[in-house]
Amino acid sequence: MKHNRSLLGKFAILSLLFTSTTLLAQSSAQKTLDKFKSMVGTWQGKSPSGDSTEVTYHLAAGGTAVMADMHMAGDDMMSMYYVNGDDLLMTHFCPSNNQPRMKAVISPDLNTVSFDFMDITNLAGPNAGHMHRAVFLFSDADHYTEEWTWKSKGKESTMHFEMQRKK
Repeated sequence: MKHNRSLLGKFAILSLLFTSTTLLAQSSAQKTLDKFKSMVGTWQGKSPSGDSTEVTYHLAAGGTAVMADMHMAGDDMMSMYYVNGDDLLMTHFCPSNNQPRMKAVISPDLNTVSFDFMDITNLAGPNAGHMHRAVFLFSDADHYTEEWTWKSKGKESTMHFEMQRKK
């Protein structure tokens, strides 16, 4: 009986160590996706020029992805955020009828996430306009900044939005 308790105790310690190691080993991509999950709900903001924007975040695919339904500067768009291996990816569905995929570069504190262009589907031609980059700067649970870069004919323009949670 004493031997069984000793084995049970060792098993419990090993299980706890394994669980702790698994939690500590969670990738920055998964941690950042969890940050996007915490944003579920509606956010409002304005650009420096006064353009209004509204973004509603939803969990998708059983919580394995986050969908952003965006109404920015008069355009309706959608982005999906998801983990692929050790990477956080975003696919952006644009009114220009193309779908850029971007890969996140994540700051060590997880407060700056820069999605950089990887590839694109349905691009009309090499100079056709498309979203090329998106940067998210998280300041607190109720405020963040979005900066989107549009690329067309080799030139880039940036749209900046200060966002706050709608209450």
